[in-house]
Amino acid sequence: MKNFAGKTAVVTGAASGIGLALAEKLARENMQVVLADVEEERLELAVEDLRKYQLRVSGVVADVLVEESIQNLFARAKAEYGNIHMLCSNAGVGANSGPKAIWEVGKKDWDWVMGVNYQGVLHGFQTFIPHMVEHGEESHLMTTVSLAGLLPGSGTYGVSKHAVMALTEAARNDLLARGANVSVSALCPGFVDTNIDKSERNRPGYLTHQDVSLDESGISPVSQLLRRGKQPSEIADIVFEAIKKGIFYILPHPAWDDMLRDRFDQMLSREPLPTPSPDEMARIFTPRDDGESY
Repeated sequence: MKNFAGKTAVVTGAASGIGLALAEKLARENMQVVLADVEEERLELAVEDLRKYQLRVSGVVADVLVEESIQNLFARAKAEYGNIHMLCSNAGVGANSGPKAIWEVGKKDWDWVMGVNYQGVLHGFQTFIPHMVEHGEESHLMTTVSLAGLLPGSGTYGVSKHAVMALTEAARNDLLARGANVSVSALCPGFVDTNIDKSERNRPGYLTHQDVSLDESGISPVSQLLRRGKQPSEIADIVFEAIKKGIFYILPHPAWDDMLRDRFDQMLSREPLPTPSPDEMARIFTPRDDGESY
């Protein structure tokens, strides 16, 4: 996608973090932007703040878990701005199933993580892609995946992100096969200073259970790494430049390039998988000057 001015973007999970940074970046590039989020109060504050800069933005409360909510988001955005040219499927949650093995995770935890991270993206694709294909104007889809969607051993979160990557790749292939004027990209960040570690605040009541351990203190090792990670604004800048260049795999954290190479080299070796050592398992949590802002 080369031309942005005057076009319309919809960003889910846009009340904070990467979503808010993307919304601001796109608005500053003269796009009309619809911010969507399940957190109504934060969404209103975000929209109000961006409008102070005379940016043309709107807010719609939307729950990506619910297909009808995404359909309402589309209808609202189209009614206000006309054709939609970009969908940033960014809404996502972290997993909080504790130290359970993958086969011990309960249905409600699976429904929560897969529902938001995977089904939420699928709902967006099913709702927005037919419209983009039909109007035929230059358009773009972006999903926020994660390095967890490329690396192994990340629990329910990793499973959901691998699914999102496969879905995004499939959408790109199908759009190309149909000659659609819709480009696609998959954002795979490492640690970013967001509140994804506090996702439980938004878990709906019908998917909660007594086994969930709510650690909202922000002092866990992962929380500390998130707080010290790249800023969402830096990620948004990288995403924008990548979209202009037509890059599919957006990898803003080069510190983990060696881990990606090791993974695919291991596959191609056709050898038995080695047993990971504690040092190898800890690599992803090791600060790297070439990939993070510590």
